[in-house]
Amino acid sequence: MKHWQLIKEETGIVVAVIDKVGESANSLSAEVMAEFGEILDQLDKQPPKGLIVRSGKEAGFIAGADIEEFSQLDSADKSRALVTRGWNLFNRLAAVPYPTLALVRGHCLGGGLELALACRYLLAVDESGTKMGLPEVMLGIFPGWGGMLRLPKRVGPAAALDMMLTGKTIDAKRAKKMGLADDCVPPRVMEMAARQLLLSGQPRRLLPFMQRLLNGPLKSVVANGARKQVAQKARPEHYPAPYAIIDLWEKHDGNALAAPEVIDRIITSPTARNLVRVYHLQERLKGFGKASDFKAKRVHVVGAGVMGGDIAAWCALRGMTVTLQDQTLERIAPALKRAHALFSKRLREPLKVRDAFDRLIPDPNGDGVAHADVVIEAIFENVEAKHALFKSLEPRMKPGAVLATNTSSLKLEDLRTVLQQPQRLVGIHFFNPVAMMPLVEVVEADRADPAAVQAACAFVKQIDKLPLPVKSAPGFLVNAVLAPYMLAAMRAVDEGVSPETVDEAMLAFGMPMGPIELIDTVGLDIAMAAGKQLAGGADAPRCLIERVEKNQLGKKSGQGFYDWSSGKPAKAAAGGVPAGLAERLVTPLIERASRLVADSVVADRELADAGVIFGTGFAPFTGGPLNYLNDAQK
Repeated sequence: MKHWQLIKEETGIVVAVIDKVGESANSLSAEVMAEFGEILDQLDKQPPKGLIVRSGKEAGFIAGADIEEFSQLDSADKSRALVTRGWNLFNRLAAVPYPTLALVRGHCLGGGLELALACRYLLAVDESGTKMGLPEVMLGIFPGWGGMLRLPKRVGPAAALDMMLTGKTIDAKRAKKMGLADDCVPPRVMEMAARQLLLSGQPRRLLPFMQRLLNGPLKSVVANGARKQVAQKARPEHYPAPYAIIDLWEKHDGNALAAPEVIDRIITSPTARNLVRVYHLQERLKGFGKASDFKAKRVHVVGAGVMGGDIAAWCALRGMTVTLQDQTLERIAPALKRAHALFSKRLREPLKVRDAFDRLIPDPNGDGVAHADVVIEAIFENVEAKHALFKSLEPRMKPGAVLATNTSSLKLEDLRTVLQQPQRLVGIHFFNPVAMMPLVEVVEADRADPAAVQAACAFVKQIDKLPLPVKSAPGFLVNAVLAPYMLAAMRAVDEGVSPETVDEAMLAFGMPMGPIELIDTVGLDIAMAAGKQLAGGADAPRCLIERVEKNQLGKKSGQGFYDWSSGKPAKAAAGGVPAGLAERLVTPLIERASRLVADSVVADRELADAGVIFGTGFAPFTGGPLNYLNDAQK
């Protein structure tokens, strides 16, 4: 066999090791699945005392189905065959007479978790890389190989649907607490623990009585609740997969083969095709972080405002030692308070929270500069102030360290004129809120040092963000496409369309937030400043000028286009959306994205789509603005 190794131990236990040839991570291709079927054939003839399924890869257990094979599905017959293959194979595994155990270390996702669920026991290894989930919904499809059947029986229907409908992953400790894993052990004892559990004869933990009712006679209660929750976030015409998951679980016990029309409708849908495209775009962005072996251990951030403070906190959360500089400790204190809230929310365990907080060091004197591998400037947008700062930073930095600016509006060529080595300055442009937004633009000025740009990309990847290389130009990519979009939205308000109606038009289009609410969130003063620079000399909209003159600056002042006194925008009911309004608003964004590709600010149309999706939340089911335009022209 090419992809599996079978080890027969003296105790009578057989270990099946998956190690997909030529790949860094395991995935379940047709060939891998066929070989696993051959293993079960062998064990039918000579049943072992027990079977352990484990990975031979450092990267993890199994990342899921083979995306390349899935991308090539172009007919209903092929889609049904794909579902049938996994459903039958894993049902067969679940029915073998001898005990089976999945030893899960590292990522165990999609089809990988469905294989693990078909085993009698699941042993999770407690280390940072162990993550389990059924993220098929993120690709616009459903877990068709038994996940919809078995996960609700393991963890209860509400928890199972939450995992399947959001695509979120859980770690080893949480998996044990939920009942997904039978046990959770450290790496040093996993081999012994796996064999003990396999031969223990231990029965599966029984779901509580109420959970069993909700999995049976009261299924409709859970299903109806789930539909209401999904409806708040995703419209069925845009994202049909979550609704299909609920229906297949409620009506067919998770067996998609009982509803072949659902397979046909979902797997070959435009949404699935475009979300697979988005997956490939995401992988391409990750690839930019692999072009350099640069690795940062220490980061120094100058400027403890919202952006600088949150960048520092994020780097500390990702394991780096971070020094945060501002003029006084009092200026740094609010950033530390926000950081503690982030660590508590993300890490949960008090010891891990304390460790992260210990890595974030207030540094009013800038002593961390000399030790930092990456120095990020995040002070206010003023060329003279940045010049003074760069002049003081450069002589103290160690050779090979990355010098970066988080500027969103100033040209790098103007900022670097005071440097002895101007070619070392790069832009590392984060988006607000830092913890939520996955994209970071890595900005390359004219004649920049390629090694510095590659090191910046590697750093961005290291902190689990997606690096997008862009050229130095006003607004780079993301802000440059947002400016004409927000301008068009405010022009519509000037014409008498209510802010609520403008927002509803774009929510119905598939945006995560309406443009007027976005302007309120960003700040009307910032929208005004960005507009002057990016709107090509056009007059500012009346509705914007009037509010800025009254100091109604949006969420931060409590009032903008909406009243934010409750912390959320108070919106009246949206009126009827005029025909063509969404297309009119999105057209300037698409045109600007096309122009930025033509001007080589971003390298190609695919990267423009990736940047706008991950930087603005542009409706992922469309595959991005330029893909949307391409589809509309067909």
